Amino acid sequence: MIDPRDMEHCREAIRVGSRSFHAASKLLPRKVRDPALALYAFCRLADDAVDEGDAKTAAVLRLRDRMDLAYGGTPADASADRAFAAIVREFEMPRALPDALLEGLAWDADERRYASLSELRSYSARVAAAVGAMMCVLMRSRDADTLARACDLGVAMQLTNIARDVGEDARAGRLYLPTDWFAEASLDLDAFLADPQPRPEIRAMVRRLLREADRLYIRATSGVAALPTRSRPGILAARYIYARIGRDIVRHDHDSVTRRARSSGVEKVGMLALSLGQAGAIMALPRSAVLHAPPLPETAFLVEAAARPGRLARSGALFDILGQLEHKDRARRRATS
Repeated sequence: MIDPRDMEHCREAIRVGSRSFHAASKLLPRKVRDPALALYAFCRLADDAVDEGDAKTAAVLRLRDRMDLAYGGTPADASADRAFAAIVREFEMPRALPDALLEGLAWDADERRYASLSELRSYSARVAAAVGAMMCVLMRSRDADTLARACDLGVAMQLTNIARDVGEDARAGRLYLPTDWFAEASLDLDAFLADPQPRPEIRAMVRRLLREADRLYIRATSGVAALPTRSRPGILAARYIYARIGRDIVRHDHDSVTRRARSSGVEKVGMLALSLGQAGAIMALPRSAVLHAPPLPETAFLVEAAARPGRLARSGALFDILGQLEHKDRARRRATS
């Protein structure tokens, strides 16, 4: 399905750029692991192009064009693009799922801020839960309940990332903590961005994020039993490795401003072993009723899209944000010419 040379390039991109997922992927069966690594490589390289580059808008528009080429069967001449096109073809990947990721990256390029936790979940749905739904497609699991729990896991992992990166984001001028929380705490968010400090109010916000992430990790775990048996340890490993990052933040009194939490190699090995044991235990237990909980309102559109293979329509909301970015990009180029 994927050219071996392209596959090797994707493996290396994830080994360097996403160590947590690379570790968890070792427990996936090869028929899932290889397309999953290729998918993550495409998504990770796209995210890095927007997150780390100066011309964020141009990066989003280039990604739109690359996705158009991949879905048209004529991918750009790059390993990740060719591998992604192969995945689209083999698994009938609904266009709405990578489009959701594109929309989230467009929000990043637009430097959008989020007033409430619900708005932050909407962002997390796009940049992370969409990937969780695509992972279900790769495992050929299109049951709505399973998809909903995969989306819970994606949102939980993104909230963990946001909690971990508060200081790093602030120093780069980015803010993902809900702006309403600053108003509730009588904190000036611009003052925080100008001089990020781990004040008690900021630590309390990090605590709130991690509590929401923990709630969603619990919901997500109930969905593991509905996955194909051989895929369960790898998904559990991803869940435990990311949750471990949250535990490290808690151990340091929720200070993610002056330090960046991480899990060590030894801890990752421990999480892999735990995941293998837990996967076996899950098989012996009756399925939890939590499996059938409705999806988060913010991820329901992903569940609906993933349950229907082959849908290629692009959403009106995505057209709107891309149109706005294109207009801004043209204005910027005129101003600098």
